[in-house]
Amino acid sequence: MVIPVHDVNPSRRTPWVTYVLIAVNVAVFLRTPGMAGSLAGEGGLAQWCRLESFLDQWAAVPRELIQGRLPELVPTGQTGVGPAGPGCVVAPPDYEKSPPLSALTAMFLHGGWLHLLGNMLFLWVFGDNVEDRLGKVRYLLFYVLCGYAATYGFALVDPDSATPLIGASGAVAGVLGAYLVLYPKVRVWVLVPFLIMLPLRLPAWSVL
Repeated sequence: MVIPVHDVNPSRRTPWVTYVLIAVNVAVFLRTPGMAGSLAGEGGLAQWCRLESFLDQWAAVPRELIQGRLPELVPTGQTGVGPAGPGCVVAPPDYEKSPPLSALTAMFLHGGWLHLLGNMLFLWVFGDNVEDRLGKVRYLLFYVLCGYAATYGFALVDPDSATPLIGASGAVAGVLGAYLVLYPKVRVWVLVPFLIMLPLRLPAWSVL
C-alpha cells in the first residue's frame, strides 16, 4: 500500500473543475446526517435512522437502477417502538426518486471520513493533469461518465440488491485510469507505511 502525496507533473492551468468536485464532495459529506461526527465515533439509533432515510433518497440502489423497482415503504428518519423493539419508522416515500439521477447524486456521498479523504486525495494528486489534458468540459463529462459506468456495472452484477451504492470511487478510478494512459512514467512522491512513513518517488504506473 502506498499513499500518493504529489506528482512531478505541473499543470498549465488551474484545475478549477477538480477543485469544485472536491469542494462539493466535502460539502455534501458535511451535510450527510451523522457523517460529520463519524470521526468522533458518534452513533445511536436516531442518527442511523436519519442516515438510512437520507441514503434511500439520494444513493443508487441496484434493484432500482436495473429493475426500476422503487420501495413501497422507506425509513422516514424517525424512530419508534414496534413489536420487535425500537427501530426506524417506515412509511410510503414523500419524495419522487429518479434511479438514473441517483447514480449521479450517489457519486457525492461517502460512508465515512476515510472513504471521503481517500477518494479526494487521489483526485487532488492526479485529477489536475487529466483536466489539463482533456479540458474542463470534457474532463467533467469523463468524470461523470466513469461514475455512471462503475455504478451501473456494479448494479448489473447484483441486480436484486437493495443495498445503497455511494462514493466517488468509480469516477475517481476513471480519472486514475486516464492518468495511467497519459502519464505512465511521471514520478509520484508517495508515503510507504514501513515502521515509519517512508517517502519514495515512484513512476505513476507502479503507483496506480
